Amino acid sequence: MKLHQNARHFASRKALETPVVRSVAKSGLVRLHTKVFLGKADPAHADERKDHLDGLFEATVDTYLRALQEGFSEAEAREITHIQANFDFYNHGWTEMMEFPTDELEAHYERYGDFFERWGITIDDPLGQFAPPEGLPDAPSTPDRLEEPEHPHAEGGFADDVYVETDDGELVVGGQDGPDDPDVSKAVGVDDEDLEDV
Repeated sequence: MKLHQNARHFASRKALETPVVRSVAKSGLVRLHTKVFLGKADPAHADERKDHLDGLFEATVDTYLRALQEGFSEAEAREITHIQANFDFYNHGWTEMMEFPTDELEAHYERYGDFFERWGITIDDPLGQFAPPEGLPDAPSTPDRLEEPEHPHAEGGFADDVYVETDDGELVVGGQDGPDDPDVSKAVGVDDEDLEDV
């Protein structure tokens, strides 16, 4: 998958790992991701998906932190959560929101197969053990879109590794090293500026 990565991503990671600002950063990241993906949704269905997406992204923040604790890089941990979200979009037939084509689902799963298996994550069960006990809020599916999927926001050909586009447009395979001491005040939720890309 191709992701964007800049100083704000590293600041957000540090904020999530810092008790004093963790809840503020988590809320900010959930709001941001919901906003970005509702912007990719069919406008006729966007409003009815909001609560579901809020719950989904809240759970994936927990996955992100666990992946970091297990030694994955910032880019890899974030990619894991985006893969989870894309599994959920696929299961609902929300193909217009997907970030990679449906024919790359298995390839993305297999790259992180050990992690996914350890936590009970499958394509059919994108959150596995990270799912909230009460489940996610329901949202209507559009299964007919799976017959001839259209995914205008998907970029194919990036299933073999994590690819990171830097602020200056450079494509880095595997991601980049973050600063030694990221500025937590620049994290999403702590700083009110929104990231343009997640």
